[in-house]
Amino acid sequence: MAPLTNLHGVSKTLIPTTCLLPNAQRTLKTGQVVTKKLSECDSIHTTRRGTALSLVSLVLTWQFNEKISLAKDNGFWIEGPIPEPTVTNDIANEKTGTRSFIKKKLYMANIGTKGSVLRIKKYAFDLLAMADLIAQDTLNYVRRYLRLKSTFIYFDFDKVISAAPVDDKQKLTDMANKLFDNFEKLEEASRNKNLSETQACYKETEVMLKDVMDRMTIMYKTI
Repeated sequence: MAPLTNLHGVSKTLIPTTCLLPNAQRTLKTGQVVTKKLSECDSIHTTRRGTALSLVSLVLTWQFNEKISLAKDNGFWIEGPIPEPTVTNDIANEKTGTRSFIKKKLYMANIGTKGSVLRIKKYAFDLLAMADLIAQDTLNYVRRYLRLKSTFIYFDFDKVISAAPVDDKQKLTDMANKLFDNFEKLEEASRNKNLSETQACYKETEVMLKDVMDRMTIMYKTI
């Protein structure tokens, strides 16, 4: 606020126009600075500030509720337990009827057959990068990482086999079973903290993962 000087040489402070009320009484006296009661200004500012905050809160609340509604309508809102994925092809362990490396309670979004092909290729590449992680004091992390990636590969492989041409189904099934048998051996070796066995199994895994990546590159063009 800019200062003014009256005729007697005494400084006086300008009061903002928003604080001047119609019934405000101001008295000019010689040598005295005239000010308005700040309580009245504070009351006005507080009221305006409260109104503005209420409007902002109303808008944000409306937008938030609208997004929730749209999410439910579009199928992105899951009510109840996470659905358990299943397989329809013969890729489970014959003795157990499942696979030891499968991580349960893991939600898998439906990204289509081509999406599953790309995800198999991507996660196979991620497992190929796991070589530097294998050490005596990190085998627990190796097992957890393997379970996460291999679970997606397992269920995605089932979708790819189902969508593949008839002539390719058996070849893909054999490739999947060979890979998953190796995953189970690798998962067991890391669980037992056996470093030498884990390293040996992983060398076999690397070759299989590269074959799977090459196969998925071909499958993406044919599906």
